[in-house]
Amino acid sequence: MSNKQSTQLKILEAAEQLFAETGFSATSLRQITSLAEVNLASVNYHFGSKKELIQAVLQRYLAVLMPRLDQEFNRLLSAQQPNQLTTVLSVFVEPLLELGQVQPQGTSTFLQLLGRGYTDVQGHLRWFFNHHYGRTLDKFVLLVQQSCPALPASEIFWRLHFSLGTIVFTMASNVALKDIAAADFNETVEIDGVIQRLIPYLAAGIAAPSAA
Repeated sequence: MSNKQSTQLKILEAAEQLFAETGFSATSLRQITSLAEVNLASVNYHFGSKKELIQAVLQRYLAVLMPRLDQEFNRLLSAQQPNQLTTVLSVFVEPLLELGQVQPQGTSTFLQLLGRGYTDVQGHLRWFFNHHYGRTLDKFVLLVQQSCPALPASEIFWRLHFSLGTIVFTMASNVALKDIAAADFNETVEIDGVIQRLIPYLAAGIAAPSAA
């Protein structure tokens, strides 16, 4: 690895750690450069700005996740009839677990970072996702609409965001939940088990009859 690549990686890993722990807004570039042991000019040289650094941190995961999801969504859309919602949600499991290729705790780290993007109101990330992955996300929404034809588009919008909040909270408290499961119920649960437990819960919430 060249010195340039080494410096870039140190900045990415330091930024990822701090963003996941304290959020995008609360993390300063000075904190990142201090942890990475590089100067501020290095951040500007490799990434240009804090916004672009945030996008680069997420892109490390999205480059692995989104092509796999796009492939799975295309497979489901080619079916001759609508898929059950649990089937649609289940396609996320393997691609999410593959984020462990990025780093050992990649799945939970990515979901924490995703949650930070919403709670910190990082508007540029909405543009980033739509610009790079809008077509893939549209396929997912279409699959949900096909699975829940009685729900209006606005209701699906709310329920998908409620679901994201559930996922983010679960991943943020993942370690504590596993400790409670072991202590109170003598259950050993790994990250894949947590995700598998979430799927039927989310499917039931998304597909519930509209209150209106």
